[in-house]
Amino acid sequence: MTEKSVYSKEEVLNLTEKENILFIRLQFVDILGFPKNIVIPSSRFEEALDEGMPFDASSIAGYATIEESDKIAMPDPNSYVILPDCIESRKTAKINCDIYEPNGERFTGDTKYALEKIVNKSRELGYTFNTGPECEFFLFKKNGEQATLIPNDSAGYFDLSHRDLAEGVRAEISLAMEQMGIKTYTLHHEVAGGQHEINFRYDDALTTADRVISLKYVTKVIATKHNLHASFMPKPIYGASGSGMHTHLSLFTKSGNNAFFDPDGQHQLSKIAEQFIAGILKYIKEITLILNPTVNSYKRLVPGYEAPTYISWANRNRSALIRIPSRKGMSARCELRSPDLSGNPYLQFAVMLAAGLRGIKEKLVPPRPVEKNIYSLNERERKQYGIENLPDSLGHALALAKQSDMLRTVIGDHIFENLIHVKTEEWSKYRTRVSKWEIEHYLPIL
Repeated sequence: MTEKSVYSKEEVLNLTEKENILFIRLQFVDILGFPKNIVIPSSRFEEALDEGMPFDASSIAGYATIEESDKIAMPDPNSYVILPDCIESRKTAKINCDIYEPNGERFTGDTKYALEKIVNKSRELGYTFNTGPECEFFLFKKNGEQATLIPNDSAGYFDLSHRDLAEGVRAEISLAMEQMGIKTYTLHHEVAGGQHEINFRYDDALTTADRVISLKYVTKVIATKHNLHASFMPKPIYGASGSGMHTHLSLFTKSGNNAFFDPDGQHQLSKIAEQFIAGILKYIKEITLILNPTVNSYKRLVPGYEAPTYISWANRNRSALIRIPSRKGMSARCELRSPDLSGNPYLQFAVMLAAGLRGIKEKLVPPRPVEKNIYSLNERERKQYGIENLPDSLGHALALAKQSDMLRTVIGDHIFENLIHVKTEEWSKYRTRVSKWEIEHYLPIL
């Protein structure tokens, strides 16, 4: 199977019969980015391709109320993948679905649809939006069926196999992904014990969002086979580095040229690139709820662990929110360093693109890049550079998102209102919960 196959209905039906596929997973994601699926026997596959598969969406996060729960999952033949034997014990294929209303209209709560709309807007302007995420995660030991917080090893950044005990696990994940038509780019141990990173080559945002969902699923399945628990939680261990999803962003023209590259531009960046960067810097506070959507996300966004906390950009400075990698030409891009993998990649890529396009539309000019270690600057020095802070909690990000007309416009009323509702409940539960730290710290002295 090639990395990007294009299938017709007849081709996927023939392939299903030829490979003796027994079951089909009709897959989609909820508003939070958690994968959902309807499993059907292959004998019903043609029916699903022709008519879609009706389902009750009333219990799916952000989808519908009881009064309007019926939805239709319509399979996309282009996304058809035969799952490898290491993932499924029975011959099973997976296919992504677009979600429709019973009246035939596209469901506005389908987060993939939100990304499709802004991607189409970008194409109308002459650009293909490419993303390349760096996916970090932890592997923890298990105590029976229960996950622990004990890392699978004590290796460090780029360590070799005598200390890196999960080199074989990452290799199995990579091989499984390749069997699904997804070529991994790099895989290595990260900074913290038990922390790992797997990347795949950049591609258009819709394709990449699909791959992020697949990678998370495959990683968890392979980890379980090794009696390990894979976690994409942004900050599972106090005092250790957190896991992020640094995302490389670029625009390509219809002729295949990189719109971010200008050999004569400052830093070899085009005006389009500078405006795109300026747009993200301007709107980053409003979209942080999407990029960092959990209470735990903000335990990662603290000084001292390479995760950004300040709104700035730079060429080499890894303490900046946006970094410009040194390779230019067709590889010209910017790297947004704040997102994490607790979010919905369809929505995350949608708001990244929307912010950048607004920068182009508004002809914004970015501030000068800050090449110093921002963590070493005091408050007065940061003020001189015009550096502001990212939201420092889910509650802060939620308050800013609620007021954002830009965010509502991009993701639509249905997703916006449901997401605000879900995250308001999450923040309320967190604020009222008494933590172990509070008991240990205050009970003896108060």
